[in-house]
Amino acid sequence: MDTQRIADAARGLRHVFLRDMVLQASIGVHPPEHDATQRVRINVDLGVEDDGARPLSRVPIGRDELIRVVDYEQIANTVRAIVGSGHVRLVETLAERIADACLTDPRIHLARIRVEKLDVFADSASAGVEIERRQGN
Repeated sequence: MDTQRIADAARGLRHVFLRDMVLQASIGVHPPEHDATQRVRINVDLGVEDDGARPLSRVPIGRDELIRVVDYEQIANTVRAIVGSGHVRLVETLAERIADACLTDPRIHLARIRVEKLDVFADSASAGVEIERRQGN
């Protein structure tokens, strides 16, 4: 995954991520790919509002509550639901759907999504795409 920084106190962003989710997906343009699932690896990197990044907005001690953060379990469940929702022809389309779903949360300012097909070529570990989308684009 690209090492470009997402967490940034000056911009008030924290980095929430999911690494190397491997799921079975119905994906591909070729007829044999319509009949069977194949392994995909998905990485999700999110730039999320960080309410503790600026001194004037520090979170009071004791506010250790799930409600004030983006829940990565919910993001993982959303990714699983999108992948399981039916056949997709292109990895680009799958990545866009995941990014769009993440950006429905107004606290998420940036979504960087990587989708890789793992069993496409015998001489390559993977083939795929990475996209980055921002709130309002």
